[in-house]
Amino acid sequence: MDNRNIDEITDMKARIVKSHDISLNGAYVEWIHELKERYRGTQIKAAIKVNSEQLLFNWQLGRDLVVKDADSEWGSGVVEQLSMDLQNEFPKAKGFSARNIWNMKKWYTFYACDEKVRSLIDKVNAQVTLDSVKLHQVGAEIQERESTEKLHQAGAEMEFPPIFGFVPWRHHVEIVTKCKNVEEALFYVRKTIEDGLSRSALINCIEADLFHKAGGAITNYEKKLPAIQGKLAQEITKENYDLGFISLPPEYDEADLEDALEKNITDFLLELGRGFAFVGRQKEIIVAGKTRKIDMLFYHINLRCYIVVDLKVVPFDPEFVGKMNFYVNAVNEILKTEDDNPTIGLIICRGMNKTEVQWAFEGLQTPMGVATYNNVQLKAISEKLPSAEEIQKRLEQAEAEFMLNKKNRNDNEAT
Repeated sequence: MDNRNIDEITDMKARIVKSHDISLNGAYVEWIHELKERYRGTQIKAAIKVNSEQLLFNWQLGRDLVVKDADSEWGSGVVEQLSMDLQNEFPKAKGFSARNIWNMKKWYTFYACDEKVRSLIDKVNAQVTLDSVKLHQVGAEIQERESTEKLHQAGAEMEFPPIFGFVPWRHHVEIVTKCKNVEEALFYVRKTIEDGLSRSALINCIEADLFHKAGGAITNYEKKLPAIQGKLAQEITKENYDLGFISLPPEYDEADLEDALEKNITDFLLELGRGFAFVGRQKEIIVAGKTRKIDMLFYHINLRCYIVVDLKVVPFDPEFVGKMNFYVNAVNEILKTEDDNPTIGLIICRGMNKTEVQWAFEGLQTPMGVATYNNVQLKAISEKLPSAEEIQKRLEQAEAEFMLNKKNRNDNEAT
């Protein structure tokens, strides 16, 4: 055995703890768990800090171009010259193309030119459900650096919003390029942070116009629920749900729709949005000795409440409200615990008249909403092929008819 193998075995022995050398109890388990979580937190903070520092640089560069009025000061080709100088100095660094530097200027200008931006950013900052320690620690460091930088930059107009540090640079570029105003842009900033959207997912959300569709359902949530829960319930409920991921026969019924959604529950949960957990389909509850079945039952993690979903393959009818009212009350009585918030109902129909919905909600105390669905893919109509048994039966019938016709001909000839 050579010296290298001896060293490896010795090292391995050094790392093996004999059972009589240590006594592992609950305190140790708690401690090692705390250490692991602390280290994970350090890794997350480090990644966020690196991203934030780069974004802070991009923001300040974009601001310099605006505040220094670089085009007028050094000519229209200043960005291209700046790009060459920075790439020559930092050849291994990425992000110094002329196009990217123009994006930095666009990014700063997009927000700095809106007088309402500070109040809107503060609002989003308060709504984002990030770990408060990460947000405030990293954000405070960025804000402190930004404030220091401002002392050396006369005429600087807008500080770097710390919340921007939690969104990748390419996401920012997509947002300011595709959004029409600051309010819409900040909606997608918040969505990216809370849902951890990839860039392709972000683009899909923007192209689907989620900003105008999210929270657009007709509901009474904000009137019938506590303020915070009512606001969040409204925000998570879409005006319309895109069911393009399922295909059904042209004449489908509610059972067909439910079955397809259950088989594609992952896609349906993604369409419903963040926080939904599927409890079951045709969930059985017994009221006064009678069995009732709920179309689909969900639990929302952030709202901490059950959500009763009733699916209708026809346009909204005011009668649907009475049935939903019954189911919501039943879930509150049978399934809801003291730790759960009040159950809410959501009726998803093929269509609706908003006036009918609003009038149906008058005087109703149960928190309820109505939305629509579309884009269900219809299967091609195809002729159903007969089974082997049916073919055999038809052959026997044809043979019997042939024999009967032959007999009738013979009888006629005989007469």
